[in-house]
Amino acid sequence: MYRAAAPAALRTVALDGLALVYHRASGITHLLSAPAPEILETLAEPMELATLHARLGERFELAGGVEALEARLAELVAAGLVEVIAG
Repeated sequence: MYRAAAPAALRTVALDGLALVYHRASGITHLLSAPAPEILETLAEPMELATLHARLGERFELAGGVEALEARLAELVAAGLVEVIAG
């Protein structure tokens, strides 16, 4: 299962189709493009990869399938914006 960092740990500002996300714990500001901000928003509640893919698929046309989403999640995990939790 995946979960975004707590909302209190992130400060997000929209900027010309991108999102600036300040991660308070690390002190790093990340520049994110779609669908990363939408992934963070959707992961406000913990969920499995398949559920996340289905929910994002309702709102967006996802290219690359589950594998592409999993790769994007790995990037967000490496950045500290998303964590993998036991289900």
